[in-house]
Amino acid sequence: MAANDWITGLQRSIDYIEDHLLEDIDYEAAAAQSFSSSFHFQRIFSILCGYTLGEYIRNRRLSLAGTELASGDIKVIDAALKYGYESPDSFARAFQRFHGVLPSQVKSGGCRLRSFSRLVLKFSMEGGTNMNYRIEEKPELILTGYRAHFTGAPYGEDRERQEEQLFVTTRGKQWFLKGAAETVRGGFTNEYCVVTNITDDGYDFCYCHDLDEWTRAHLYDHSVTGVDFVEKLGLETITIPGNTYVIFETEDVKHPIADYLGLLNQRIRILTEWMPDMGFELAEGPELAVYQWMPRETRKIQIWMPIRKVGR
Repeated sequence: MAANDWITGLQRSIDYIEDHLLEDIDYEAAAAQSFSSSFHFQRIFSILCGYTLGEYIRNRRLSLAGTELASGDIKVIDAALKYGYESPDSFARAFQRFHGVLPSQVKSGGCRLRSFSRLVLKFSMEGGTNMNYRIEEKPELILTGYRAHFTGAPYGEDRERQEEQLFVTTRGKQWFLKGAAETVRGGFTNEYCVVTNITDDGYDFCYCHDLDEWTRAHLYDHSVTGVDFVEKLGLETITIPGNTYVIFETEDVKHPIADYLGLLNQRIRILTEWMPDMGFELAEGPELAVYQWMPRETRKIQIWMPIRKVGR
């Protein structure tokens, strides 16, 4: 599928949403306009836009509600029902979060409102640059770690802030897992950051290590260690199904974080250039960032994105 055909299909889905914006929108029906599943459409949408499909719909409705209230042609209670809210109170709270003022204040006139315009995707000529990658079949991976629920889209600006906050406040858990992994695997190990359970309400972000079976068994059997590490530290087993991944990675450098942030921003290029050109699409399954903290001069970070051939 050519990139422009792919963008055209996605635009049809967005147009369907706009045509049904004041209804209870069927995500499957919207996704069908671009010949994809609801899961696939929502995930692609969040990568391209940096916010979830639900956020787009909510912001569009609140933007239109502000315009209609400012024109003086509708009551607040009627606007609440028209734009999908169960009560005037819930509408007022959402309206104030979005516009910074209450709907009743808008009716009085003179308020500055926020506009959120209709989304129109445009195809532009890209490419002509190098992207180093490899495709690998990965077997099932059994990891041990902990999770936090993040809000927003997993590819938006809020992720960096929430990820940094999680790492700063869970140093003890990280050191424990890193120590357990290094002890049984004889030195440097990989750290896995897993994005999964993506919905309109947010997603789960998991920090994990690959422990061997013996260590996992003893973590869960506190009769051996005398300490219930799983309960005390909030640890769990996180199973990553076997899948085909396209893997992009930073160069071997001492401090790869800056290169990693640039790699995160390449998701749009991966999705809109590399995948259509190579005949792939995103597959169901979690996305992983793998930190390879080897000796200082050979550190790198990888992004694993699950893929499948189009039509399979």
